[in-house]
Amino acid sequence: MDELEEKKGQQLLVQLLSCARNNDAAQLGRLLRADPALVHAKDYDGRTALHIAALHGGADAARLLLAAGANVNATDRWGNSPLTDAEAAGFGNLVRLIQDYGGQLLTGNSGVTPPTPRNRDWEIDPSEIDLRHSTLIGKGSFGEIRKVVWRGTPVAAKTILPSLCNDRMVVEDFRYEVQLLVKLRHPNIVQFLGAVTKKPPLMLITEFLPKGDLHRVLREKRGLHSSVAINFALDIARGMAYLHRGPNVIIHRDLKPRNIIMDEGSELKVGDFGLSKLIRGQNPHDFYKLTGETGSYRYMAPEVFKHDKYDKSVDVFSFGMILYEMFEGNAPFFHMEPYSAASTVADGERPSFKAKGYTAEMKELIENCWQDSPALRPSFPTIIERLERLQGSQQGHHHHHWPFAK
Repeated sequence: MDELEEKKGQQLLVQLLSCARNNDAAQLGRLLRADPALVHAKDYDGRTALHIAALHGGADAARLLLAAGANVNATDRWGNSPLTDAEAAGFGNLVRLIQDYGGQLLTGNSGVTPPTPRNRDWEIDPSEIDLRHSTLIGKGSFGEIRKVVWRGTPVAAKTILPSLCNDRMVVEDFRYEVQLLVKLRHPNIVQFLGAVTKKPPLMLITEFLPKGDLHRVLREKRGLHSSVAINFALDIARGMAYLHRGPNVIIHRDLKPRNIIMDEGSELKVGDFGLSKLIRGQNPHDFYKLTGETGSYRYMAPEVFKHDKYDKSVDVFSFGMILYEMFEGNAPFFHMEPYSAASTVADGERPSFKAKGYTAEMKELIENCWQDSPALRPSFPTIIERLERLQGSQQGHHHHHWPFAK
């Protein structure tokens, strides 16, 4: 296959997976009529369009793919089938549909695989973790994150400091984070693999992503080309849209470049759910009596800084700040201390646009995201639509290649 054909094939795969993600059965049908073999195409993680539809609740897309001959029991690189993904994501209608076509619950039974919540198979025996050649990735007030080896595979281990393992609140928060993470499975969310909860040191194990976090990329590159920024923004927005799906909404509350990690394919994944809050509500648009200065000051929504009630749109505000930083190469109000920056934002000021890479639409999107009034901020599904339109209007688009100049 020559380079041109390979590039065309990659573009078709991106379109196919996008249709599956967005439940766009009409466009999906057109793609499959043009090239029926696409029904078996896989991304670099071994996910088919049926996996993606199952993860995102795309019943129309899944129905069409199954009718077109999709392999109902195809497995991704973790050994998971579409039925496993649909069940983990809680889409009962898709579970029944896939079962009707002979779908089975398949998960990898060796190596490291995402756990299934109902089996409680996520408890890890600490003797399986090789700490002898561990590498420090990051440190915080409650513990540290190290690269360790588990069952022969490099993984990331978040360890609670031994001195805090008897602190009831710290232990409760840790167990809460585990319960939150065990239910999550999405291509743009750092994959939880297991935890040590029965004896100290308490550890939370996730996939290890060797390329580091978005903060490191932005410090090195000092501003991204708009096509790269849009791709990265879509990765983050898709992960966040998954967290914000009702009825049980997860508010991240600490979205910032250090908590966004890059995988080997240069795709971004949202991580570090240490401050996340699960909201069990009938109406996902409700405001909740959540107050307090939760999260990092520099990316903090004004209502959080002011100790007002807030909802999931605090994550949209933080996203707007991150999107701004991707273009500028500098953090918002980088010349100020974080607390002063948050105070300035709470007083109604916003950073100024200095970089050259913005279109009028991109500036408008950023300004919408950092609106003072939470009700005026767009939802992540709306943000995804707007970013995809911007992506489509860019000529000569390459997925995640690295033209970093502003």
